[in-house]
Amino acid sequence: MKNKINLIIAGGKTGGHLFPGIAVAQALNAESPYSQILFVGTGSPFEISTLKTYGFAHKSIISRPIKGGSIFTKIFSTAIILVSLIQSLIILAKFKPDFVLGVGGFSSFAVVLAAWMMRIPTAIQEQNSIPGITNRLLARFANIIFTAFETTKGMDRNPKTRYVGNPIRRKNSVHRKSPGQTKAKPLMTDVNPNDFTILVTGGSQGATSINQAFTRAVKLMDKTQGLHIIHQTGTKDVSHIQEFYRHLKINAKVHAFFHDMPAIQDMADLVITRAGAGTISELSIKGVPAIFVPYPHAADDHQTYNAKILADKGAAIVIADQDLTGNLLKETIQALRNDKKKLKKMSAAFKQLAMPDADKIIAKTILNTKDIGV
Repeated sequence: MKNKINLIIAGGKTGGHLFPGIAVAQALNAESPYSQILFVGTGSPFEISTLKTYGFAHKSIISRPIKGGSIFTKIFSTAIILVSLIQSLIILAKFKPDFVLGVGGFSSFAVVLAAWMMRIPTAIQEQNSIPGITNRLLARFANIIFTAFETTKGMDRNPKTRYVGNPIRRKNSVHRKSPGQTKAKPLMTDVNPNDFTILVTGGSQGATSINQAFTRAVKLMDKTQGLHIIHQTGTKDVSHIQEFYRHLKINAKVHAFFHDMPAIQDMADLVITRAGAGTISELSIKGVPAIFVPYPHAADDHQTYNAKILADKGAAIVIADQDLTGNLLKETIQALRNDKKKLKKMSAAFKQLAMPDADKIIAKTILNTKDIGV
């Protein structure tokens, strides 16, 4: 095993792609502290600020979704791919990576393809039960395919596939204060263990439909005493939801985004969330009962398939976004709050699906590049 390696992690933009990459980077740092890690992705503010928070270097390339459309759209997309490929070749030539890992998102395409052209060992990590178009295209070039689901569509019988689960961030692992930064805010310390704590989140960018349905559900609840709410709203809804809880005098912590979500999940008795693969993996390790509201516009409706796998095992409840109402959510929450046995059964079923060592397995595989064979 090498004591030191140069690794590029390509992709990101959303938390669903970015956080697994961060988890692998953390695991690689633990195995090989002197390794150099560079993230290559988009210039999105979320991606840049998140990687800065975690203390990882980042470079951006020009990239656009790989999609069809009119002839002009296809010509423009092809031109963008050529530009991003040239940018990627320049970055690879300067950084000299020993390995390139693609974590999905359209920015990973050119980087992994450039690595393949330069004969640099590569892998892709697919978080969902139905792969996105970028990873479907890259599967033919990558040396290894890491999957989070055993039945990942189109990849489950590929001899290059290794079913390892989804890498998750470790709690309390957020990069802390460095020169020029303000002091990190402490985690919540005023959670009453006797309260029923609900974590509400629509993912890294928030979800208006979940925010609206949940606040309506709270209004309709027979009893809000003993309820503690932790609500990640996204930037759009944060102000008026903070005011909503203040007006009703409900014990709630509201932020647009929580950086140390793994630690916050430990406080929850129930989570209401989208069905992104990263969220599912984090919750399964902890066995936190969940109500999943799959994002209806996810590519190939993969979040619905992710959630259905869990519902079929008795590990979660699924409500389609189109069916989500305040009244339905209120009834579902109150039924679970009053049924401790069902919550325990859901927790146990969820834990049975957990694969907590994906980050370590991927990191060790990367360090053992001699075993890949290119």
